[in-house]
Amino acid sequence: MSSILVINNGSSSLKFGLYQANRIVLRGIVDRIGNQPSMTLVHGDIETRSFQPRHSDHASVAEALLEWLDNQDRLRTLQGIGYRIVHGGLTIREPVLLNEDTRAYLESLIPLAPLHQPQALAVAGRLQERFPNLFHVACVDTAFHRTQPWVNQQFAIPRHLSDEGILRYGFHGLSYASIAKRLARHLGDTADGRIVVAHLGQGCSLCALLHRQSQATSMGFTALDGLMMGRRCGSLDPGVILYLLQQRGWSADAIERMLYHDSGLYGVSELSDDMRDLEASSNPQAQQAIELFVNRIIQGIGALVAQLGGLDALVFTAGIGEHSSTIRSAICQRLTWLGIELDERANARNDTRLDNGQGPTVLMLPADEEREIAMATQQWVNQAGEHERDRT
Repeated sequence: MSSILVINNGSSSLKFGLYQANRIVLRGIVDRIGNQPSMTLVHGDIETRSFQPRHSDHASVAEALLEWLDNQDRLRTLQGIGYRIVHGGLTIREPVLLNEDTRAYLESLIPLAPLHQPQALAVAGRLQERFPNLFHVACVDTAFHRTQPWVNQQFAIPRHLSDEGILRYGFHGLSYASIAKRLARHLGDTADGRIVVAHLGQGCSLCALLHRQSQATSMGFTALDGLMMGRRCGSLDPGVILYLLQQRGWSADAIERMLYHDSGLYGVSELSDDMRDLEASSNPQAQQAIELFVNRIIQGIGALVAQLGGLDALVFTAGIGEHSSTIRSAICQRLTWLGIELDERANARNDTRLDNGQGPTVLMLPADEEREIAMATQQWVNQAGEHERDRT
């Protein structure tokens, strides 16, 4: 039976999953990349102490992962590797094989996703060199949002800039796609209704779904836009950037660091970018960071509900969305005007269904980006097999 390996790069982590027939066999995460990488398995029972990367960059960690898997006799049936790539621009609307042309195009988009795109492509390049006979498939986050109406992709800037690709792309698409596929199981016919999904993790965004397709999303041209995040500020008056450049003499590099690394929960609290730390803290600044975080989410949900013309279901996903009952409760308490009534006992238990049955449905569904990538990669492997059979 053929197997598929999935590589999902974060800015300082690497999630992986090994699948056979779309069934998870092994899953884990390597975190603290750039410092002292260490592996944790979340599915499967194998000793991980032998995993020892020679270097701490993403590509070296990925190569060490495959060496470790090979030593565990897990690569004998490997036929493809699927990669999460954050930005696919206007051209890529579905999973694609990584070749010279697609790689060059994806590299041209690095300035639009500087935290993720370079690492993901470096990993893919290293593994393509090591395993040239496998299928290497890029699955891009932006593809899911290409169903948005024209008006929701535009900025009010000179048309020639929009024509050149300065548009609202949206991100976290693999997460939203995984949620969209599971909605019918939990909502029945309502799955095709007016749904808002809140992807709340280190990166945060919202997506409005209709007929399980993206209609609008809070992130825009880059993954800086929209909600307040762990270390990113979200939406910001562009005049602030001009002021820092022109009046304070900040460099572009200094502003980039402020926007991507020194803002968000970390910047406001001056303590941590981890919601668990802030919830446990009695520091007033920690509580202010949480309050601002929730407030920005409420504003975003209100905007998307206006786009949809109402709300049939609200879905929480990703790290904070899946694990913080406190944040879910704070958000839902501010949405009673929509008819949302949270079952606090179900919420405290982290149940799947969180509402009391009186208004819009409230769900907590874990994101499963890795399965999305595995299914897309397996499809490429299957198509190649069919073409080979046709030739014979």
